[in-house]
Amino acid sequence: MRKFEIFVVTAPGLEKPLAAEIAEAGFKKPKMMPGGVRFRGNWQDVWRANLCLRGAVRVLARIGNFQCMHLNLLEKQIGEMSWTPYLRSDVPVKVEVVTQKSKIYHAGAAKERIEKGLVAAVGVPISNEAEVVLKVRIDNNMLTFSLDTSGESLHKRGHKPAVSKAPMRENMAAMFLRQMGFDGSQTVYDPMCGSGTFVIEAAEMASGLLPGRSRRFAFEQLASFDAEAYAGLKVSGTLVPTNRFYGSDKDAGAIRMSVENADRAGVADVCSFEQKSVGEITPPDGPPGIVIVNPPYGARLGDKKGLFALHASLGKALSTHFSGWKVGIITTDAGLAKATNLPLETPFATVAHGGLTVRLFTCEVP
Repeated sequence: MRKFEIFVVTAPGLEKPLAAEIAEAGFKKPKMMPGGVRFRGNWQDVWRANLCLRGAVRVLARIGNFQCMHLNLLEKQIGEMSWTPYLRSDVPVKVEVVTQKSKIYHAGAAKERIEKGLVAAVGVPISNEAEVVLKVRIDNNMLTFSLDTSGESLHKRGHKPAVSKAPMRENMAAMFLRQMGFDGSQTVYDPMCGSGTFVIEAAEMASGLLPGRSRRFAFEQLASFDAEAYAGLKVSGTLVPTNRFYGSDKDAGAIRMSVENADRAGVADVCSFEQKSVGEITPPDGPPGIVIVNPPYGARLGDKKGLFALHASLGKALSTHFSGWKVGIITTDAGLAKATNLPLETPFATVAHGGLTVRLFTCEVP
C-alpha cells in the first residue's frame, strides 16, 4: 500500500509528548515539527492515528503538491491531479487556502480556481459546511494539498457532552498526564475536577480504551475508506485497572457532570467523585500517586487576589496530607504556582490553550 506523509496536529508546546506517544503506538520515525508531528504511512495508519492517538488534535494526509506561479494555470493543474483515489463524487468538500511568499497571493481567488478544478475533475460538490476539508498551503509558489481526515477536533471523544465553564481539552489532559509520568498504574486525583477530564482520561488510558471509539471521522467519507478493514482496527482488549481514579470539586454541578461523563465513557467503575473544597482534600487509600489540577487562571486582574488564596489553600492541603505524591499544576501565572509554597519546577515547554499560554508546574511533595 502506497505511503505518504501524515501530519498529526497538536497544541503548540505538546509536540514532544505526542511524538513519544506516536512512537509507542508503533508508527515509524515520527519527526517533530512546529504544531505537530509527521511520519510516513498508509491509509490504515491514518485511520489508526485518528482512533488511538490521545494527544492529537487532527490528522492530515498529505496527498500531493505541485508548483504554480500563475492563477490562470491553477484550475488546469488541479484537473491534472489524480483525485479519484481520495474524493467521492457524492461527498461534499470544503476547500481552505492559505498563501505566503507566492505569486498567487490572493487566497480567495485561489480557492475559487481550485474549487472549479475539483468540480471539473471529479464532479465533487463544494460546500463550506462539508465535513471533508481539503487544506491547500501555497508557500514559495509550491502548493501542498492535505486532507483533514478527522472532521471534528479529536479532543471531542464522542462520549462527553457535559463540560464545565473552562474545560481542559482531552488531548491536552492526556499529554500533561504523560509528562507527569503516568503509565496507567498510578492512582490519579484531581481536586478541582470540573467535568472530570483528567480523571476520565487517566481511567481510559489505564483501561486500554481507544479515545476515538465512540465517534465518527471524516476519513469514513473518503474514496480510500474500507469499512471492513477499519472495523478490525477498532477491536481492542480492555484492561481492568488495579488502581482507581478520583476527582473532587466544591461545585455540586461539576460532580454531577463528572459522574455522568465517566458513565458514558465506560469507566464509572474505576472513578470516584466527591464534593469538597480544596482545603478539605485528603488522599485516597493506597500508595502515593499523581495529583493533577487545572485551577482557575484569573484572566482579569481583579480575580487574582482570591486565586492567590485558593492556591495557598491547595498547597497547604497537599503539603499536609499528600507527602510522597507527585503534583502537577497547570497555570498561566508562575506567581500563582509559587503561592502554593510547594517546590514546583517547570521542566516542560509552554502550551497554547484557548488564546492563553499555560505551563505544567510539577514536584514531589516532601
